[in-house]
Amino acid sequence: MKIMVSACLIGEKCKYNGKDNYSEKLAEYLKGHEVIAVCPEVAGGLPIPRIPCEIYNGVVINKDGQSKDAEFVKGAKICLKKALDEKIDLAILQSRSPSCGVKQIYDGSFSGKLIDGKGVFARMLSENGIDVMDVEDIPASKSINGQKAK
Repeated sequence: MKIMVSACLIGEKCKYNGKDNYSEKLAEYLKGHEVIAVCPEVAGGLPIPRIPCEIYNGVVINKDGQSKDAEFVKGAKICLKKALDEKIDLAILQSRSPSCGVKQIYDGSFSGKLIDGKGVFARMLSENGIDVMDVEDIPASKSINGQKAK
């Protein structure tokens, strides 16, 4: 199985604050599968570290009020092309991210309030028929779609 993952989840220090969101549970889950790591924000030209961003009224803005929508869309398109070219089976993405949030994102007020919605990249993947999973939804058993991880 070919699985695309948010790069921060496998230890790449590409988060807005220069850190990662390493997930031991995900690392165990990925054993025996081909893994393709991406960070749409970095792919779109944003630096590490960078000012935090959220989606407000459908547009990605940073905490200083500047639009970063073009960079987020550019990065999402680059990573979507890679997903399609690689014919991935699944994408496992970082929760709540303005790029990779699968079920919820922050509301754009930078107050920590969550709303239902998808990040830019997660939405593009879904719109193109690619299955997406929130890293927090990885089941306790070591299988993906009924296939045992090796």
